[in-house]
Amino acid sequence: MSNDWMAQGNCADKPPTAFFPSDGVGVEKARKICADCPVKAQCLEYALRNRIDHGVWGGTSERQRRRILKQRRIEAEAAQVSA
Repeated sequence: MSNDWMAQGNCADKPPTAFFPSDGVGVEKARKICADCPVKAQCLEYALRNRIDHGVWGGTSERQRRRILKQRRIEAEAAQVSA
């Protein structure tokens, strides 16, 4: 799978450390950079698919991505039961 989309992100010209903050203020700053990013959805899916635990990806924090994965797992299990 190609990661060419990464070069189109708002983060391409920012230091990587901006997306691996040590506090909530840093998370909010990173999320603001991501807010109108043209590849935000691709970035989030990349992080979810690769189970990236650290940093801000696709405008989401580590905790938010864990919640998304949990919700998807619940929905997938419910779909299997319904089928």
